[in-house]
Amino acid sequence: MIVRRRVGPKGQIVIPKIIREFLGMEPGTEVLLEVQEDRLIIRPSMDPADFVNEFCSQVKEKLTGEVNLERILEEEVEERVALR
Repeated sequence: MIVRRRVGPKGQIVIPKIIREFLGMEPGTEVLLEVQEDRLIIRPSMDPADFVNEFCSQVKEKLTGEVNLERILEEEVEERVALR
């Protein structure tokens, strides 16, 4: 998804609601700004302990095989996009 925004007179931009909702960003959410060559990447920051707790709480049974994390993430994205 690509969204065009203008930088305001105070150097600020507004992150569109649809993107904030997709990323689970609420007022007060801390974001990381990363510059890669000529790109600015803005993403929500998550405390590592919160990430581990959230990730681990998803499993209800003991794992017995290999986990395909890429497939799980793709399914999550497809599910979130379908909700719109």
